[in-house]
Amino acid sequence: MTDALHAPPGAWRRLLKNPVAVVSLVVLATIVFLTLAGPLFFHYDPESLSKLQFSPPTAQHPFGTDVNGRDVLSRVLQGARISLLVGACGALISFTVGTTYGLIAGYFGGRVDGAMMRFVEILYSIPRLILIIIASFIFDPMLKSALQAAGFTGLVGYSKVVLLILSLGLIEWLTMARIVRGQVLALRNQQFVLAAQALGQSHFKIIFRHILPNIAGIVIIYLTLTIPAVILDESFLSFLGLGIQAPQASWGSLLSDGAQVINPVKSYWWLLLFPALVMSITLLSLNFLGDALRDALDPRAKR
Repeated sequence: MTDALHAPPGAWRRLLKNPVAVVSLVVLATIVFLTLAGPLFFHYDPESLSKLQFSPPTAQHPFGTDVNGRDVLSRVLQGARISLLVGACGALISFTVGTTYGLIAGYFGGRVDGAMMRFVEILYSIPRLILIIIASFIFDPMLKSALQAAGFTGLVGYSKVVLLILSLGLIEWLTMARIVRGQVLALRNQQFVLAAQALGQSHFKIIFRHILPNIAGIVIIYLTLTIPAVILDESFLSFLGLGIQAPQASWGSLLSDGAQVINPVKSYWWLLLFPALVMSITLLSLNFLGDALRDALDPRAKR
């Protein structure tokens, strides 16, 4: 059972033949490795204060230090851990909710599809920033109280991270749902779906065994492009002071700190340059990888 949307064989081989994809994969793997293993190589606590305020980049501190004498390289790696965690987990939530929602709406069609898509349009009309602010003010105190009551006092400081993951994931799924729904509408009257229905297979089995594998390529591509979108949203919120709070750091909060010390009198350029550079390289690599995946999974590509 194949169709035009089914990923052709050799997609992985075509991906590895794309030099842009290979470079993007190497860059992303390097950033993830340094993010996870950074403390083994750079022995500075990102929250440790010192007397070296606003020290420019040196051999001891390659990215310099900030207003509190903290090592900026360690702060950037800490910010990478939080930003990448929010991006990956938020994208997975978006993938799960959006794919399931789009599969159900597209498969059943008719009034079910109409009602579900009207709900999506209503959510689209609500500014996402308002939803996140409301969720933060309402649920953050509740989540902190629940963690303290359960004895997880060490996780209380990460309540904002959890809320950002959930809120961003539950916002970004809307576009995923519309893309999946459109693909399912084009597939539900194909011969292999009609044959499965004639054999008496359940709706669940038809949706997740026959239809989902045929749109997996498109879903994976959009998942790859959703990660940088979630990271950008988190960075924007943290830049405005609505996301990750001190002493924790994300790329957005580091950019906010760097922007505050840029002035005509004295410019501490390293506080803005290095977080922006690492973030830009990561986002560009993710977007280039998404484009390369689209080309590799294109059924019209030459084998």
